[in-house]
Amino acid sequence: MRYWIGVASKNHVQRGVDGGFCQLCHGKAQPLKRMQQGDWIIYYSPKEKFEANQPCQQFTAIGEVIGTEVYQFEMAPGFIPFRRDMAFIAKAKPTDIRSLLQKLDFIQDKSKWGYVFRYGHLEISEKDFKLIAEQMLGYSPHVQSLLKAS
Repeated sequence: MRYWIGVASKNHVQRGVDGGFCQLCHGKAQPLKRMQQGDWIIYYSPKEKFEANQPCQQFTAIGEVIGTEVYQFEMAPGFIPFRRDMAFIAKAKPTDIRSLLQKLDFIQDKSKWGYVFRYGHLEISEKDFKLIAEQMLGYSPHVQSLLKAS
């Protein structure tokens, strides 16, 4: 089991949550192929909307990879991105990154913390995943069983 961060605007993340799928890096296949069934992803949203500049800077969704296939889906004429099926946790609440910056190991330079997200997809440690998940999901038996299983 591996843990990932995906980067997308909050409105694009919500489309994936609503549809039960994951897209990364403007629809590229390779990041999705790196993930396996049973892996977990947390989305970080630098902006509220892809088309605008209003900052979000929150972790906005958390889910488990359930699909075994990377597949294409036509979203618009000429735009056929790759996707992967996901089971998102509906009760996850957006969590501001600033409250976690000093505790996250995958962000080594705390003064330039946004730099780590530049490629749109990165692997993180189990420790960092659990830290973010606990903030997004709070305490519940489901969360505790999720975190113990990993």
